[in-house]
Amino acid sequence: MALNDFFSMGGYGAYVWSSYGICAVVLLLNVIQPIIRERRTIRELQKRFSLAKENKSDKHS
Repeated sequence: MALNDFFSMGGYGAYVWSSYGICAVVLLLNVIQPIIRERRTIRELQKRFSLAKENKSDKHS
């Protein structure tokens, strides 16, 4: 069995390898998106907290 035969998979290689590629992209997105969303949420909460802290100090002045 040659390496070329393995990758062509009897004529179905394009379908098989593209499905593996799509699956890998989806799995990667399932890991990356929550990380990005968490960082964005943390930044937003930090901004809100700092604004609330500034407003609170302004009221006491």
